[in-house]
Amino acid sequence: MPLFYQKNISPTTKLAIWEIEEQETFFLSKVPLHREITHPNKRLQHLAGRYLLPFLFKDFPTKEIEIADTRKPFLPNEQYHFSISHCNKFAAAIVSSDCRVGVDVEFTTPRLHKIKHKFLHPDELRFVNSQLPGKQIDVLSILWSAKEAMYKWYGEGLVDFSEMMRTFPFELQRDGIIDAAFMKNGFHQKLLLNYRRMEELTLVWVGS
Repeated sequence: MPLFYQKNISPTTKLAIWEIEEQETFFLSKVPLHREITHPNKRLQHLAGRYLLPFLFKDFPTKEIEIADTRKPFLPNEQYHFSISHCNKFAAAIVSSDCRVGVDVEFTTPRLHKIKHKFLHPDELRFVNSQLPGKQIDVLSILWSAKEAMYKWYGEGLVDFSEMMRTFPFELQRDGIIDAAFMKNGFHQKLLLNYRRMEELTLVWVGS
């Protein structure tokens, strides 16, 4: 069973990463395909992400999932809050019965240096530039995943990544916590982001 990583954050909130090695038939015997997806790899990622939902909570009603106008999947009765992320051969999911959640999993890639000004606030750019050259890409990877996780946590679209989602300086570790804040149209929410670095893979999640 290619369970890559699992964490029971609390009795009501759990997350996991699945390394996809199975064929489609394995997942289709467990969960439905909610929409037409023509690309085989994207279809596998879609199925693997949804497979993790009842894997984490056995009574998760996958057949009741709907898609909002913002493309966020949700349960109409909010029995569970959940978030899914895909990256190459990995799928990640976080599920909670009592709080809004967001998750993102990414491979470390140098291309983030080219787009960092698009998703980082000037204060965040200064923090990245203060790191030793060999550590900057690690910090960038965490911050990119952090912004993606916050975006999924919010779930209502139309977000300026650099201005509305802010992170504050943190110490680079294998497992760590980042203080953050989400701000939009008078709405302000302080957040704690958790991250884990696993070789070339970065995982960030938020729940509140």
